[in-house]
Amino acid sequence: MFFWILVAILTAAVAVVLLLPLLRHPAEAADDAGYDVEVYRDQLEELKRDEATGLIGAGEAELARAEVARRLIAARKAGARARTGLASRRNRLAQLFVIVLLPAVGLCLYIATGRPDLPAQPLAERLANPGNDIGILVAKAENHLARNPEDGEGWDLLAPIYYRSGRMEDAANAFSEAIRLLGETPDRLDGYAETLIALANGIVTADARKHLEASLKLNADNPRARYYLALALEQEGKREEARAAFEAMAKQAPADAPWLPLVNKHITATGEDGGTAGQPGNPTAEDVAAAEDMSAGDRRQMIGGMVEGLAAKLQENPDNFEGWMRIIRSYVVLDQRPKAEAALMTALKTFPADSENGRQLLALARELSISVEGSGQ
Repeated sequence: MFFWILVAILTAAVAVVLLLPLLRHPAEAADDAGYDVEVYRDQLEELKRDEATGLIGAGEAELARAEVARRLIAARKAGARARTGLASRRNRLAQLFVIVLLPAVGLCLYIATGRPDLPAQPLAERLANPGNDIGILVAKAENHLARNPEDGEGWDLLAPIYYRSGRMEDAANAFSEAIRLLGETPDRLDGYAETLIALANGIVTADARKHLEASLKLNADNPRARYYLALALEQEGKREEARAAFEAMAKQAPADAPWLPLVNKHITATGEDGGTAGQPGNPTAEDVAAAEDMSAGDRRQMIGGMVEGLAAKLQENPDNFEGWMRIIRSYVVLDQRPKAEAALMTALKTFPADSENGRQLLALARELSISVEGSGQ
């Protein structure tokens, strides 16, 4: 009941504020009596001139002046009545809208879309009982870390959530803090490196390579680190070394490894008849070097340009599976999720959801928290 009383008071206050200007009578300007008034004024001036020059006698001038003055007064009264009546009708319509229609429309919209039956729940209570709301969970963790920035477990928890949400800069900071406070592990190093690669639009930068090498020292059989290090060789134009690295991964991989088809594609691409130079979305060695020296803003601008070029080439050649994987991730990095969802739907037309490539696309969508509605999953 208190809620509805408050709503009524606020509605009445808004209505009063809107009605006050409508209740005032419009000010009458001196020159808005209409065309007839101007004509009669000119006639009075003309009578003065004719009388002064002797073209008309004083008696005749006085009679003519009285007749023109009578007509002038009548014209002013007629104009004032017309204006007052029009303004009054407009004011009444506006007052009716403010008093009746505006509150009625607002009430209908609230009844249709609002939830007046829900109890009040301040932000503090929502943070204390977030349920399954990932946004509230993240906000709760962020509030905790703002008060306890040295809590490594909190950073370790948030880092992959940031990554899956496409908040790559926040993810990079969280991974860095977790490594600083808790030490290096393959998962933390790989996650940090993968975030740096995503920020560089798929380019394995020197900083990312350094963390991947450190991860490989901790776990020599780490396929995640081995894949990106092989990809770095491919991007640098070292095709033979990259092919050897990918082939070694394929030989040691289980038959059902989910990443094996992607590795096999790179083996084919780096073969004698393959080659990655000029393929859609593959950065050159110069791109890699340039990205490492750029500021965050310049790097983002470069990424946007590369993504536009990749999108144009994918329209011409939609069979480029790796290009679709890269552009979907790039749109998430650029915080353009609608475009990422559209790219996913387009890619699934070429690579159906029940195919091996389609399953990889859907796995990437789930990893990046992209909606897969309408994909058949």
